[in-house]
Amino acid sequence: MFSIDLTSRIPIYEQIYNKIIEIAVSGTLNENEQLPSVRNLAKDIGVNPNTVAKAYQELERNKIIYSVPGRGSFISSLDSDIFREATLSEFDKSVIFAMKRGISADTMKNRIDKIFEAN
Repeated sequence: MFSIDLTSRIPIYEQIYNKIIEIAVSGTLNENEQLPSVRNLAKDIGVNPNTVAKAYQELERNKIIYSVPGRGSFISSLDSDIFREATLSEFDKSVIFAMKRGISADTMKNRIDKIFEAN
């Protein structure tokens, strides 16, 4: 599903937390889509299941995911403030990247207008 950086100063549970938000924002996981079980994700990324459980608990506490007893954990509504802020943060990164590549503000604004017109 994803990997984590074991050498990072960011705690592993926080990396998992952020990655799940990132993949939901990117559309890799959609609203009401099931996440891997704690044990499966822990095995896949090579960490202790308690670390994944802590990330899932934080995600659920912040209403990013929800759990159904006996069924697992699922992505919550993508309309939450946290998803909105994460989406805007990704947008900001893209705008900064485009600026560094020499794309003008007018060109970006025109592109945004075209996207809105098409959708």
